[in-house]
Amino acid sequence: MEETQNIWFNGKFVEWKDAKIHVLTHTLHYGLGVFEGIRVYYTEQGPAVFKLKEHIDRLFKSAEKMHMQIPFTQREIIDAIKETVKVNNLHEGYIRPIAFYGYGKMGLSTEGAPIDFVIAVWPWDSYLGEEPIRVKVSNYIRIHPKSTHADAKVTGHYVNSILAGMEAKRAGFDEALILDYQGNVVEGPGENFFIVKNRKIHTPPLGNILAGITRATVIELAREEGYTVEERVLTLAESKNADEAFFTGTAAEITAIKQIDEATIGNGKIGQITHELREKFFEIVHGANKKYEKWLSYINE
Repeated sequence: MEETQNIWFNGKFVEWKDAKIHVLTHTLHYGLGVFEGIRVYYTEQGPAVFKLKEHIDRLFKSAEKMHMQIPFTQREIIDAIKETVKVNNLHEGYIRPIAFYGYGKMGLSTEGAPIDFVIAVWPWDSYLGEEPIRVKVSNYIRIHPKSTHADAKVTGHYVNSILAGMEAKRAGFDEALILDYQGNVVEGPGENFFIVKNRKIHTPPLGNILAGITRATVIELAREEGYTVEERVLTLAESKNADEAFFTGTAAEITAIKQIDEATIGNGKIGQITHELREKFFEIVHGANKKYEKWLSYINE
């Protein structure tokens, strides 16, 4: 991991090496924190954050569902993110804001535990690489929707993702594909899932998945291009029989899937529709499509 110089910690910049917490930090022991993954991209007008407001809206909604009161306003966090990118002279990379219960008490109750807020940024290339990937259906199912708020981006939820990803990689695959408690496909460990069949695009519905911001972007772009997009339950059988399949996410961006278990998707190469959406997405995030400039927050404004 490539370090940058400064991290924003509770309203002040501290050097990367000095951004430390106590070993009895509440969230470290009990897993209740909320966070976002955001990307900043290089453009001719300087670095620009993609859908910054949407990410911070989701962060605060996650916190509300977890009964966390973030000690800063959305405006303050947005300004702090821009400033953190700027002071680190980051042209392109990843942004990680996180709210967590800090040091002050132990026990399951969060009452009396302070809420800390951190913003870190660093250079980060493509999460899953540029080529189509192989995914393995995980034996670990997605967290049951009645167990938690499945659509909140909560630190502890990602233990489920870590186990699924470890299992897939140990079996020689690039990533996992996770089913729900009914055996239907829902998402990857950190990605939303799409298939294409007969030039129609399908993706699992909201409810038991993270409401992905890249997911929503792809749905909007595809519909504007004239494609039918259906948000519906997807079986594993039809997913394996798709003409194309791909993941979306802030880290993954748009990543083609060439294989699910031993089933080859299409011809095993990136599909035409996946490629088209991917090209348009990168055109937008790099500031080359003025129609979608509203989605970019320029650092040097």
